[in-house]
Amino acid sequence: MKNLLTFLFIGLLSMAINAQDKIAKIEFKDTTIDYGTIEKGADGLRVFEFTNTGDAPLIISKVTASCGCTIPKKPKDPIMPGAIGKIEVKYDTNRVMPFRKTITVVSNAETPKTAIKIKGTVIDPSKISILDKKEKSIMAQ
Repeated sequence: MKNLLTFLFIGLLSMAINAQDKIAKIEFKDTTIDYGTIEKGADGLRVFEFTNTGDAPLIISKVTASCGCTIPKKPKDPIMPGAIGKIEVKYDTNRVMPFRKTITVVSNAETPKTAIKIKGTVIDPSKISILDKKEKSIMAQ
């Protein structure tokens, strides 16, 4: 048992020394997704695509949103050099208002923290503003 632990320790140590020469790099296709104007209750799921442009496996360790109305989902497996990965982001479209949210991605990349953003406006089509109503006036008839 002692020999096995020693062997594992030496193996991990040698991998750590060799891994210092290689660096993972994360490059997003887009760092901001604009939902535009969407209706209340619409599908709030969007996907950020990124590529590992480095020469070491990219490990996304944590993805957090700036509020509870946005739920990000990180990839479970490492992204190999040259491979494409995805981060899913779901916004709660039951909140009627304009929104701008930041999602922070923490990884083993050359830049360990990266910010990606979503923005848009959620409207409720059942609530029409008085200014939007176009009724004929009595004088125009």
